[in-house]
Amino acid sequence: MVGAYRVVIQNKKIKFDFEIRRNITILRGDSATGKTTLVEMIQEYEELGSDSGITLQCERNCAVLSGRQWEKQLAGLSQSIVFVDEGNAFTASKEFAAAIQKTDNYYVLVTRESLETLPYSVTEIYGIRTSKHFGDLKQTYNEFFQIYGKPVGIGTLKPAIVITEDSNSGYQFFRSVCTESGIDCKSARGKSNIFKLLLDGKKQEVLVIADGAAFGSQMERIMDLVASQPNFHVYLPESFEWLILQSGLLEDGEINDILESPEKYVDSLQYFSWERFFTALLTQRTSNSYLSYTKSKLNPVYLQEQEKDAILSVIPKVQFKNEENL
Repeated sequence: MVGAYRVVIQNKKIKFDFEIRRNITILRGDSATGKTTLVEMIQEYEELGSDSGITLQCERNCAVLSGRQWEKQLAGLSQSIVFVDEGNAFTASKEFAAAIQKTDNYYVLVTRESLETLPYSVTEIYGIRTSKHFGDLKQTYNEFFQIYGKPVGIGTLKPAIVITEDSNSGYQFFRSVCTESGIDCKSARGKSNIFKLLLDGKKQEVLVIADGAAFGSQMERIMDLVASQPNFHVYLPESFEWLILQSGLLEDGEINDILESPEKYVDSLQYFSWERFFTALLTQRTSNSYLSYTKSKLNPVYLQEQEKDAILSVIPKVQFKNEENL
């Protein structure tokens, strides 16, 4: 499935209005915020239609997945927005993660767990808030709000330590940049290891750079740590490949359109996360050119001064170079 989809569901007392733009959306928050009510309304409409007293507007079918027969239910769903309420243990299973990768649906998962098995974006973690009331019936209007929508903890920063998520091209790029300026650059060798490396950072200025497109499962504990340690900073671009695409190095008119609205181009069946899409896009668009890109080994051309500076210019307010080299 490709695109962004608005969902409006309401009865006489309550209305939800929100947009889904990626294959995985996480909905979390405390009890009594409306999460379960939303899923129950969708399920009731699914079973009873207009007889439920509920109206549902969406370009795609909306369905609820639950219980022990979830795999059977899932097999019958295509091009749908699928909601799963908290309390369904299968959501955190490897079997569920594997199964939904083979589908063309979007998923809205109500959960307070981190869901380590799924690569979901930090920008697609939402809460529900009550916005306003309508009319004499006092219909409550509810909307989604982003919990983590912006880079965390970054002012003007000269890091002493940079931690990257893995040891691929992104790490190779930042290791070279940091070595030139006497900055220690470390690979966490997996996003789940970043938390421990941060704990080892002590009082130095530490900058984490990770793929925001798939870092959602780590955000709660990383955010708690950042809140208690003002020397910890987090920058979460979609991916390193996204940084290169944003840099303007590629003379490709369509790239800007794609970066402006990726949801119009990312097929959820083909790409389980936007990080995978941007990797494929960059690899394809630089093939047989001097900027030829592979994820596992960085093309040295990206370390040339002009190319390097173009990529670093995308990162806001972070000083990687020594003053005398500027």
